[in-house]
Amino acid sequence: MNDKRTGKGTGKGTGLTRRHYLAASGAGILAAGMGIIRPASAATTVRQGYQTNMWGMPTYYLMRSGLLEKHGLKVEEFGVPSGNLTMQQMVARQVDLGTYAGPSFCIGHNKGGLVAIAVIENVGKTAAVIVRKDLGITKAADLKGKKIANQTGSSIGNIFVDQFGPKNGLNKGDYQEVRMNVNDMVAALAAKTVDAMVNIEPYNAIAVADGLGVEVGNLAESDPVPVFMAATPDFVKEHPDAVVAYLKAWIEVTKDFKEKPKKVAETIYSFFKTKGYKMSQDTFETALSRIEVNPGFPDNMDAYLKPHAEVLLKAKKISAIPDFKVALRPEFMKKAQAGS
Repeated sequence: MNDKRTGKGTGKGTGLTRRHYLAASGAGILAAGMGIIRPASAATTVRQGYQTNMWGMPTYYLMRSGLLEKHGLKVEEFGVPSGNLTMQQMVARQVDLGTYAGPSFCIGHNKGGLVAIAVIENVGKTAAVIVRKDLGITKAADLKGKKIANQTGSSIGNIFVDQFGPKNGLNKGDYQEVRMNVNDMVAALAAKTVDAMVNIEPYNAIAVADGLGVEVGNLAESDPVPVFMAATPDFVKEHPDAVVAYLKAWIEVTKDFKEKPKKVAETIYSFFKTKGYKMSQDTFETALSRIEVNPGFPDNMDAYLKPHAEVLLKAKKISAIPDFKVALRPEFMKKAQAGS
């Protein structure tokens, strides 16, 4: 079956089907139980990708807030365990919009011409290295020879390997990297099949609260980790007004995070409860507090992204440094801010 917008296949032959990713993240259960949002009055459908961890929760809240409908949009959601999977869906033109950090964005631009339309949040404080508590390890350098769970190819995975590790005396080859999705790592820590994990919230807070692990380093020490809202060039070209309307909804989401924190927290907390996570309200609030939601488009994003791109180029993960005049599209956010 072909996608009406691009003429490309929606799944067959790519291995990146919507059903696969919904099943992988558990979001298929959510879609079945709560229904995909399809307001009849909306003029444009946004195929929204999001990760089912704390980084994706502002986007999840956006989809549940009613603000997209208010701005004349409807949404079809695609949940996955981490942003690099959303990026792959977008490269395959199965998703229009999605969030991920700088390394994944650079790869997505190189592989599929993806463009950034906003910086949604800073999440460096949500990413950390958690070590099994019973090992008595207090610093990252002592993880030499240990098994470390890492979602290889993800932005935090790349930041850990290329920046945080070397900065803390832990170079690639000093440890055994165990490839694993972030949402499987706490169980692996509990089963003692890994010694440490490179993970994000709420999984870090859960592991610490349950007495399974201790934090030995936060990735914010190496990188603030701005999260980009990326779009396919097809969607931007065909629906420029919808992109501006979409970002206006994001500006209103910011107000909810600041003025209605209880409503935001209850909405997001309910998501994790539907997934079967046993997490106290206090633990959840600790995890949520580490996200800095402030949609905009800072002027220095090209300078921020260039070192990431250079590392990826050296590792042959991209074929060229992005042309940031093409990759970064701040004009949509400027129009949204002017009209809000």
